This record gives sequence, structure tokens and C-alpha cells, in this order.
Amino acid sequence: MTANLIFLAGSARKTSLNKKLAKAAQAMAKDLGANTTYIDLADYEMPIYNGDYEEKNGLPESTKALKKIFIEHDGFLIASPEYNSSFSPVLKNTLDWISRPESDEEPRLAAFTGKTAALVAASPGALGGLRGLVPLRMMLSSINVHVTRTHLALNHAAKAFDENNNLTDENQKNMLEAVVKEFVHTAKALKK
Repeated sequence: MTANLIFLAGSARKTSLNKKLAKAAQAMAKDLGANTTYIDLADYEMPIYNGDYEEKNGLPESTKALKKIFIEHDGFLIASPEYNSSFSPVLKNTLDWISRPESDEEPRLAAFTGKTAALVAASPGALGGLRGLVPLRMMLSSINVHVTRTHLALNHAAKAFDENNNLTDENQKNMLEAVVKEFVHTAKALKK
């Protein structure tokens, strides 16, 4: 049985290091036999979450489209940039919107409940975005997502990729591969 997995970066920036990392992880998952979908958050613009807006207008069409993709997949890998020791506002807003229920949706938190997530980060700094993964892990765990144990914080990421956006350091490749292997294996094992 094959797992259907999403790969995304918590950044909308065109030249995001985390987009490069998400795509590198996606390529590894494909090599392991997973069905993969890459999502660019720039393609799913959403207003800042506001309960009054939701009550008046319902879920934005971009939210509905992205939520449907999450529901149809077994898990997701997020390459998350670090913003002030947390994760990015665009990622938080996206996760908040797709957590919102529609009519008599079952199960509660349909885009997240029972899903597997893997977390990685890339940063030009020495810690590789590690501090931002802690609150992201906490949030996902509290909305019924199984977050894999293995993660990667890719430091000095501005120098980590070649001109084809491949990781150049064998040790970093091996660490990312360990994350992806655990992600694919766990998503397959927990697939409903």
C-alpha cells in the first residue's frame, strides 16, 4: 500500500530555502515509492484568519481547495522557516484556516486527524531553524497529527544546495533521508 504525501514549505517566497528543502525531500519520497504532491503556499492566498470574516463569508475558495488536498492525503512534510523563534505567519494562518470545519464535517479537524507529519527546517543561521520546529510540533500534536520523531534543522542552508537545488553535503543528505524514510514508513503504517 502506497502513502499519498504532501510536501510544502512554510514560506511563500519564490527563492525560499525551505522550498528547496521540501522539494529535495519530495524527490527522496518518490524514490521510496510514495505518491507525492508539492504545494506552494503562494498559490493559496488567504486573508488573515478572523472569525467575523468566516461567519460572514465562509471559508475562502483557496482554503477549501487546500483543505481538500490535505483530506485526500495520508500525511505532509513541512519545511518550516523560523520567524523570531517560531514558525511563519503564512504557515500558521494556513493551518488555522484549514482546521476550520465545514457544515457537518467528520471527523473533527478532518484535514489533520490521523495524519502523519514530518518536520524539517532550513536557515542561513547556525541553528538551522530548529527553534521554530518546537511550537510547530506542539501545535500539530494538539490537533490530532502524529508527528514523526526524526527531524532536520539544516544550518547554513544558503550554501547547502547546488545550482540544481540538490543538497551537496553527504551528511545533510543522509539526515534528510532518515527523516523522509521515517515519514514514508509511518504514513504507510498508519494509513487508514
